[in-house]
Amino acid sequence: QVQLVESGGGLVQAGDSLRLTCTASRSRNTWGWFRQAPGKEREFVASISWTGTMTNYTDSVKGRFTISRDNAKNTVYLQMDSLKPEDTAVYYCAARSGWAGSTWAEEYPYWGQGTRVTVSS
Repeated sequence: QVQLVESGGGLVQAGDSLRLTCTASRSRNTWGWFRQAPGKEREFVASISWTGTMTNYTDSVKGRFTISRDNAKNTVYLQMDSLKPEDTAVYYCAARSGWAGSTWAEEYPYWGQGTRVTVSS
């Protein structure tokens, strides 16, 4: 069983930055970040391929969030800049085998415990 451990959430003000970190117990992962706001369904945020050469973002975070990875540490990061109150959610990292990321939560068998991000206005 693959375990994912997340860290980095917190309470910040609009315009601030946070960096989320997720480390897996195995290597060779393709990664995704998802989030779930109160009363809403879980949604795709970003993904990154095994090589790191392909990234994908939901439109609402393009230009503000950056996903990256460190394969030597089995770790993925989500750098979140210019945070907005609408970014408030529990953020989950997800991992799967394969070369490319996916926007579909159902295609990721492994999930972190979630880390809460709260952005005040």
